[in-house]
Formats: sequence, structure tokens, C-alpha cells
Amino acid sequence: MVNNTKASLAVIGGSQAYDLLLSGCIKGKRLGEINTPYGRSQPVYFIRDANAEMLFLSRHGEKGYGVTAPFVNYRANIYALKELGAKQIVSWSGPGAMNENYKIGEYVLIDDIIDETHGRESTFYKHLGIGFIRQFPVFCPTLRESILHTLKFLGIGITGKGVYVCTQGPRLETPAEIRKYKLYGGDLVGMTLVPEVFLAKELEMCYASICYVTNYAEGIASRPFKAGELFEGLATDSDREAVRSAVALFPQIIKKIAENSSQQKMTCQCQSLMERYKRRGDIGPDWHSWVAMP
Repeated sequence: MVNNTKASLAVIGGSQAYDLLLSGCIKGKRLGEINTPYGRSQPVYFIRDANAEMLFLSRHGEKGYGVTAPFVNYRANIYALKELGAKQIVSWSGPGAMNENYKIGEYVLIDDIIDETHGRESTFYKHLGIGFIRQFPVFCPTLRESILHTLKFLGIGITGKGVYVCTQGPRLETPAEIRKYKLYGGDLVGMTLVPEVFLAKELEMCYASICYVTNYAEGIASRPFKAGELFEGLATDSDREAVRSAVALFPQIIKKIAENSSQQKMTCQCQSLMERYKRRGDIGPDWHSWVAMP
């Protein structure tokens, strides 16, 4: 593949990213789906303006919510972004809140994660003897610092920590499951960040995620069943308006993050996570040779 882009930052958009593409709020050169050993990625865009360059990919589809979380081709998406030159990934996700202190529409920069998924292809190193990567910190501290600085500069409030519980989906969680996850120490519950974050780290990419609270999880707030509405009434009209307002700020947020990240000194260890295997001679300098072919 010939890569004519120069962007080292990629953004993976979550729910409603497709609306921002369709409305033109996010626009750039469409590179299209990228062929990878794991299938085709979601379409990738190259975005450039006077002060920022980035790659953009809508996790759930280009023109609508075309694929639910359990069936996203995470390996193809991450591989494609690496192939196009990305070294850092900022994602967004719209989980529900188990922490009653969070407000709907609030931004949360999560700092830890609990994996409750099953059956997803979660590694590039299937059937190989590599991939034992430390998960502290889970999310890149350099990117997290850039995100916090960006939102402070923009005057946008954000909670700087939180534990995200990633469930299998696509169904929502039961009240008993939510009580269990709260006992684990979970603050938010969603379906998309696993295995995305772990795959990025396997290819020595920085990864951080901005969450915006979409609703209160089952059993946290009393919500009557309403047929035909989002989450069957788990989200109210005011909740949906708060979410729309939060999502509408993402084009501005990611543009400023791209500007800041290009000027920020890398102080993390993300790009040396496979160093042990390199020193042992298990893998060479070309990351393409690391991965297992399906």
C-alpha cells in the first residue's frame, strides 16, 4: 500500500460519528476501506487543515449504525490505521453511567477498563508465543494529558478518571449485572473499547478514549419502558438532547487534539511495548511480520 498521508494521529468515532460525516461537520479526503489480512476496515478519511492533520474512522459505519459492537472488525480497523502511518489513536465512546455522580452528556477520560466480553478476536498474536503486554497504564498517559489540556483550553469540562466496563452486547445489561459491575468498581458500562485498546497496544500505538455519558445504566435511575424509543425509554428526551450537544463538540475537540498532539513530547512507553520480543529476536523491526495471519 502506498501511503501519501502524513497524519500520525487517528480518531475512531463512536456512536453518531456517521451523522457528523453525513452532515459535513467532519470531512476530508475519503481513502475508503483498507484491505488487511483480517478483512476490510471501515472507510478511512484523511483530514487536513491549516493546523492539523488526522485520520478518521467511524467505528460503527459510514452512513449509519451499520455494525454493532460485538461484530466490529477491530483488528482490521487498527491494522489499517497502523498501515496508514498512525502512531496515536483517540477514540470516543458513549457508555451508560453506573456512577450516579456523573451527568448525562458529561465527558469522562477513563483511566482503567474491565473486560466482560467473550468470543471476540482480541489479539494479533493468535497461536504465537508473544503478546504478554503490561496493562498499567491501560491508556496512554501522553494522549490523556493532551486531551485534558485540550478540553481545558476549550473551556469544556471533563472528569479525568473512571473505570469502563466493556460488555459483550448488543443487548443491554440486566440490573443484577449492573450491581455486579458496580461492586467491581466500574463507573461506566459500554461495548466498544475491548479489544480496540489492547490491539492498538500490540502494535505499539498510543491509545486513549473520551467517553460521553449517554444514559444511566439499568437500575441506576427509574425509567419506564417506552416502546420505539432509544433504549426503550432508558434515555429521556433531555438525556438525548444532552448527548447531541456533547457529540456536536467532537469536531472541534478532535481538531484541537490533533494540533496539540503534534507539538507534544512523547513521554510514554507505548512505542516500546514489544521491545522484550525484539531483544530476544522473536520479532524484527517490521511490525507486519509480528502478526499472525488468519
